[in-house]
Amino acid sequence: MAPDTTASVIVALLALGMALAFIVADRRSPTSQALALFLASIGVAIGVGALVAVPRIAEHGVPPWGGVFALPEMFAFIFAYEWLLRVRRTLPTRDLRTRVGDNMLRAAQLLAAFYGVVSLLAPQSRVDHFIAGRLDVHHLLEPVFLMFGVPLVLSLALGIASGLLMFNRRPDRAESTRMLAFLLGAPFMASGIVLPPRLAPITTAIGLLIFLVGAVQFHVTQGRRAQFMSRFLAPQVAALVREQGLRSATQEKTLELSVVCCDLRGFTAFSAATSSRRVIQILREYYDMVGAAAAACGGTIKDQAGDGVLTLVGAPISFPDHARRALALARRIREEGMALTARYSDSELQLGVGVGVASGYVTVGVIGGASRLEYTAVGPTVNLASRLCAEAAHGEVLVDARTLELLEAGAQRNELRPGESLRLKGFPQPVQSYLLAT
Repeated sequence: MAPDTTASVIVALLALGMALAFIVADRRSPTSQALALFLASIGVAIGVGALVAVPRIAEHGVPPWGGVFALPEMFAFIFAYEWLLRVRRTLPTRDLRTRVGDNMLRAAQLLAAFYGVVSLLAPQSRVDHFIAGRLDVHHLLEPVFLMFGVPLVLSLALGIASGLLMFNRRPDRAESTRMLAFLLGAPFMASGIVLPPRLAPITTAIGLLIFLVGAVQFHVTQGRRAQFMSRFLAPQVAALVREQGLRSATQEKTLELSVVCCDLRGFTAFSAATSSRRVIQILREYYDMVGAAAAACGGTIKDQAGDGVLTLVGAPISFPDHARRALALARRIREEGMALTARYSDSELQLGVGVGVASGYVTVGVIGGASRLEYTAVGPTVNLASRLCAEAAHGEVLVDARTLELLEAGAQRNELRPGESLRLKGFPQPVQSYLLAT
């Protein structure tokens, strides 16, 4: 390997390695996909330029198809702005500047594409004037040099300006760190296109490392959040937060879903007659059991208070079959809950578990102040599930009529049989209940 290409090859490998690391870490995320393509394009642009384009042109001159050597540079710009666009979609919308920022990024992509088209049409001019301009400062103001350089400079300026506009939408601290690292590193990375070969690898590497620091900090913070949230939310919710952002995933909306409420029978007497350590032990096992069941069925635990657990099936992740999932969750809670309570019961203290299921329209979203946020659900359906749970005896699952209506004809619907018509607090009319067969 020629000594003058060593630095370029190292930087190319650095960019390709970063691309591989980000896509392996989060391959399903649209933002990670665009980010990996951006970094890979940088690596290909540097590697192809150092190992293929420069030796080929030096030995044989510029071929008619020589403009293809500029395409990796063009794609690096385009994918960088695509990454910014996808990041923008994860942030809350605050005003009309959202569309302005998006349009700026689309314009930046078009300018980068213009550079690629001009390079394809005039490969000899690109080499004689634009690339030569890196080596001779006198070329910098020539019209042909400006024909290639101005679109890239304007494209970079629009990209940075759009990135700065994102801060008006108040991204969280992790996203702000990553965005700031990108905006600081972008000029260094882009300068590799116009600087002389002896300087280009250095500035590009500096830009990549600046961005790497911010990106690693972002992923570390996201990993800590995911680890914390995974104990309370379904895996599907974690994926939604990762792809769309926390605020976007938890914005206020009204939708039809199912609510599953469960609690322990005889828990008050059990707590009064049992050591606090043993009470904590059973609650820990009980919460773990319900949490695992909720995750398996796509449910999201909204509340854990004492021995009561309220789970939403259908929010933040929407499921067309939320009633079927809720019934499956209730059945699993009953089966595993009965086994759990049997282990802690004795001749004097008897524990049990009851479950209520209701379906209907509920308004969900995030409420709270700056110091604390809570994902809440409001509507008669939530209260109905809680009331049905309170009426359920040990080992019973009480289901409302709407849940039955939503179930398709089949085994699950046939497992429900009419129960009593219940007078429940907060409901002026009697509520017909249905019992899930054992």
